[in-house]
Formats: sequence, structure tokens, C-alpha cells
Amino acid sequence: MNAFRKTLIAGCVAAASFAPAAHAEKFFGSSSISILQSNQYQGVQFDAGGNGGMEYEATYFTFENATAHNWGSTFFFIDRDQGQGDVEGTDNVYGEFAPNLSTSWLTGADMSFGPIKDVVLAGQYEFGGGTQVNNYLTGFGLAWDVPGFMYFNTSFLYVNNEQVSDDLQLTVTWGAPIEVGPARFLIDGYIDWSTAEDDHKSEFQFTPQIKLDVSNFWGEPGVLYAGVEYQYWNNKFGLGDTLIDDQSSVSALVKFHF
Repeated sequence: MNAFRKTLIAGCVAAASFAPAAHAEKFFGSSSISILQSNQYQGVQFDAGGNGGMEYEATYFTFENATAHNWGSTFFFIDRDQGQGDVEGTDNVYGEFAPNLSTSWLTGADMSFGPIKDVVLAGQYEFGGGTQVNNYLTGFGLAWDVPGFMYFNTSFLYVNNEQVSDDLQLTVTWGAPIEVGPARFLIDGYIDWSTAEDDHKSEFQFTPQIKLDVSNFWGEPGVLYAGVEYQYWNNKFGLGDTLIDDQSSVSALVKFHF
């Protein structure tokens, strides 16, 4: 494994320490715990006859932490899915850590242009899951200024996969608040698309969440949300429909911020 890919992730965060402490400024920080439940998840079916995957029910418990600084940002999550029955891909712990380093902060120059607010150096570490992966992603990202959105980001990444051939990944993340009378909603989510290689197929994930800010009704906005998550996952885990069907699932969601 290329040591540069492995150390860049830590370096994106550690680079902030190269500047005097007075120049490091934190803009935002939030942690949350989520519970998602659905009976429409797709698991692996080891059937060479082509019967596809099997649908199963599971509950996901997720911890997330997100921060924003003048030098960049970090995002971390770890989740555990409590699957129902003996289904491959359930009862696993999986996590990701994704730091970004602002090139505007790094160079001291304004890197914005047109609708682009900043260009970032991007890293990501994926760990755990049913096959206990340790994948390392490196590349660059763009922070977009899109009216009506709190954030809209795109990342272009080279993926050093531990157990399958390396590939390329495009990630899009977004968050947009909406108010309907006294009700406040947040629509956020992500898209992941990765390239096909000799030993796995191209994957596509589209995962939006629509959440009602329940705590806003008693004067504590942004604390407790309830809503739904939809996920469409084509070629889940890079497998074809011989082993698993495309996932199209709707999950009930509760999320608590602290």
C-alpha cells in the first residue's frame, strides 16, 4: 500500500497545526445519534443460479460528528446494523473518516471562482463492514455556492481498495433547509458513484433524507429530527444481480443532535 495515501488523511487534519494557533478558527461542530429501521434492505444471496439477493429487516444505530474550520472540515461516522436473521452483511460495524483541507487556507490565496467557493484536498478512510475493509481514498473536492443550500460539495477520489481492484469515485453531498409555515425541514444526503474494474461492477448510491425539525416546535431548533431516508443502490458492494438485487429502501429515521 502506498504510504502517502495512508498518511494524507491524517495530514489533512494535522496540517492545521502548522499555522499559529490564533489562525485556526472553528466555525461549526456537531455530533448526532441516529436510528434507522427498514424491512427493505438487500443482503447477499450465495446462489449461482441467479436468484439475486434477499430482502431483510434491520435497525441501524449511527454516530456522526462534523466540524468546519477555516483550514477545512472533518466528517466521521460509525454505525452498527442489527440485522434480522442470518443474513450476510448484517450485524456489522462500519465507519468512515473524511477530512478536507482548504487550498485557500493552505496557500493564503482566494481559490474561489464563479460558483466555486473553495477547492479542497480530500481524503477518506473506510473501515469495518462485513468483510472488514480498510480502504483509503484521496483526491480533491469543490465547495459550491448554490442558492438555497447550506452546503453542496463534490469530491473526485482515487480509491485504494484493500480487497478488490482500485477504482475511482465521485461523491456529491448536499443540505438544504425548507420552511413550510411553522414547520422546518432539512433535506440532505449524498450520491456515490464508483467505476467498474475487472473484479467488480460500477456502484451507484443515491441516499437523500427528509427530516422534520421536531424540537423547533418547543423552541430548540436543530436538536431532534424525525423523517425518512430513501436509498437506491445499484450493484450493491460491486456485485451484480446474480448475488444481490438493487436496493430500493425506505427507512424510518430519528436523529438527535448534541
